[in-house]
Amino acid sequence: MTTNVNYKIFGDTSILVEWQPVITKDILRDVLEFRSKIETFYTSGIQVTTAYNSLLVAFDDVKVDLPVEIETLKTIYLDKSKLNVSNYTLWKIPVCYDDEFGIDLKEIAAEKNSSVDQIIALHTKTVYTVYFVGFLPGFLYLGGLPKEIVMPRKATPRLKIEKGAVAIGGNQTGVYPVESPGGWNIIGNSPLPFLDVTKDVPCFAKPGDAIQFYSVTKKKYDDIKTLVNADVFQIESEDYNG
Repeated sequence: MTTNVNYKIFGDTSILVEWQPVITKDILRDVLEFRSKIETFYTSGIQVTTAYNSLLVAFDDVKVDLPVEIETLKTIYLDKSKLNVSNYTLWKIPVCYDDEFGIDLKEIAAEKNSSVDQIIALHTKTVYTVYFVGFLPGFLYLGGLPKEIVMPRKATPRLKIEKGAVAIGGNQTGVYPVESPGGWNIIGNSPLPFLDVTKDVPCFAKPGDAIQFYSVTKKKYDDIKTLVNADVFQIESEDYNG
């Protein structure tokens, strides 16, 4: 927990809570633990949205007294007895990096004076932290990309990126949960569904969880896709306290 937290009124019915403007796992855990404490205290009448180093509390009551609620939030934050630590999960995600899917891999390798195999090895060796979900439902913003494969976004975004595309944008990596336009560098494709609106929890991963990718052949990719379509594939996972 850090005391360097700022509270400000945001619109007519919301409060924005901001930490230091840096991206770290310690700040993320602080944000998520505070969210848990807020939701335990209020139980209803609010919506809480988190990002890298901020948290927005939106109140349903249009007559809410925001200055009073700011003082309440400060008390909640500082009260250690209300701490409610969530359980986190490490998800193992299969990716096919073949040319058919990794359409920008060779360009990245050339830019980095490396080989495609080395780029893949760097991408799969890392355990990434899920910081938040957006800009599309189910799109996980993952931190921890090795500096050796950091790549700027495309100058001209593509109009169509395939569902499941695994990509690099700046110092982040992520998976496109649906077909959409996008400006990230495409390095592979995962056969897993990152968004299923028929389920109670549409996306299996949540902020604070971790992701590690592993490389699969095209045949293995197709086999997993078949199991996914039959709703019988189990994503490999384990408890995570990193």
